[in-house]
Formats: sequence, structure tokens, C-alpha cells
Amino acid sequence: MSRRSGILEFAVLGLLRESPMHGYELRKRLNTSLGVFRAFSYGSLYPCLKTLVQQGWLAEEPGRSPDDPRATALSNRRAKIVYRLTADGKERFEELLGQTGPDAWEDEHFGVRFAFFGQTSRDVRMRVLEGRRSRLEERLAKMRASMARTREKLDAYTLELQRHGMESVEREVRWLNELIESEREGRDHRDPPHHGDQRPPDGAPERPRPGPPDDTTT
Repeated sequence: MSRRSGILEFAVLGLLRESPMHGYELRKRLNTSLGVFRAFSYGSLYPCLKTLVQQGWLAEEPGRSPDDPRATALSNRRAKIVYRLTADGKERFEELLGQTGPDAWEDEHFGVRFAFFGQTSRDVRMRVLEGRRSRLEERLAKMRASMARTREKLDAYTLELQRHGMESVEREVRWLNELIESEREGRDHRDPPHHGDQRPPDGAPERPRPGPPDDTTT
């Protein structure tokens, strides 16, 4: 299984653990809650769902989604299927939640893993966060070394682009340091630290749970 299909499997199982969903609802959640999947199409999602059904991790049930604008216009089988996580599927998701290898630290995978931290044990969260930080610190060291070697040969715009990339990585490392410190102090994962003294103004909605910076360079 490729890395891309593997993280899609993880995300699908995780979302269906919350509740059964129609394929259209599932794709919408993948797009809105897990932005890394915005480029995914039904052509990618349905083969994944079919494989998960064959593995016994999902079950298909008849039903219609009121959120699907095609529901009254289409009568094909896909418009009628609701996908439900099976007991084996729950076990499979728990197994995936516990994995903390290098794949969990990569840009695309880390964002999806972080989205399910609310269902992840603290020791696993720590290993993933520390692994991600280590990976970014290695990347940052390489970027600094590369800039030191080539800065005299670069024009002002290329140099500024490289600085921007470094600042993005540095910002995520600081964010990870805050989260790791929060985990070590045993704070509730549902109340992660604010950055600095930035607080919502009086009367404004509470700040949503922060996610990983979306402009990290690869």
C-alpha cells in the first residue's frame, strides 16, 4: 500500500469511527476537516472504500444522505450506500493510532495524525510530536547550511524565498515545542497553549484548536 493510500485509509477509518457516513459526506469531511485531501476525487475515495469493505473493516448499508445534493437526482448505487465501521475496523484504526514511525512525522501524514490526536494516547502523541520536531530540526539545519553555501550566488528574491521557507519551519518548531511542553505538564489535550499572549478579544469566539502551520515547505 502506498503512503498516500495508507493515510487515506487512516483518515477514512478515523472519520467513520465518529459516525456512519455516505460517500459524499465522507469526501466533504476529508476536504473540510483534513485539508490535505482537497485534491482527492471520488475516483480515489471509492476504491479505498471498496478495499476497506473487502478487508472487513467497513460495512455497507442502504441509506441516503440528506446533505448530498445529488440524492434526488441520481439513482445509482453509490448514492444509496452508507459506510459503517465494523468491530474489526475499530481494531484496525486503534492499531494505526498506535503507530509512531517516520511516516507519522512527514508533512502530509503529520497533519492527518494531528487531527486525530483527541483519540490518541498521550505517550503516542508525545512520540509523534517529538519525531516531527526532530525531522523539522534536521530540515532546518540543512536549509541553513545550504543558504550559507549559496547566499552569495542568489539574487535578492531567491534569497528572500529561502528565508521565508526557513521562517516557516522555525515557526512550526516553536509551535511543536509549546505542544510538547503542554503534554509533559499533563495539560488537557483539548486545551492546548495559546501562542504567546495572543488571546481572542472580549466577546469574540474562543480560538479554535490550533493545527500545524499550513505553509511549511517540503
